[in-house]
Amino acid sequence: MEALYQTTVAVTGGRNGKVRSEDGVLELEVRTPKELGGKEGYTNPEQLFAAGYAACFDSALNLIMNREKVKPASPSTVKATVALKSNGAGGFVLGVVLAVNIPGIEKAQAQELVEKAHVVCPYSNATRGNIEVQLEVIE
Repeated sequence: MEALYQTTVAVTGGRNGKVRSEDGVLELEVRTPKELGGKEGYTNPEQLFAAGYAACFDSALNLIMNREKVKPASPSTVKATVALKSNGAGGFVLGVVLAVNIPGIEKAQAQELVEKAHVVCPYSNATRGNIEVQLEVIE
């Protein structure tokens, strides 16, 4: 399969380091979250993952709505909550809750659209069967 797009990001220092994309557009410091003994005022890998997943899922949702000619009253919103959890064996796993709002669309139809977006979204396809992802339609 040919790549439609690819990018490279280099990290030095892990959770307490620097992140830089090959084009320099993304360049920032990351730190362990304060709740895990890190410093306040920095982003962390879980926030970056949540941002990427929410943005990608909202795009997939809008693709589905466009295909099905569904016009929400205002733009959809996706809130991704990413949890870092112990796997019980000395390692860690992620869990994700995607809370989706599609203004002006009845809940049953919104749920169908969200489930279809979950099939299309590359993040959903990458995580399927690997981590728990909960889909919630909110009003």
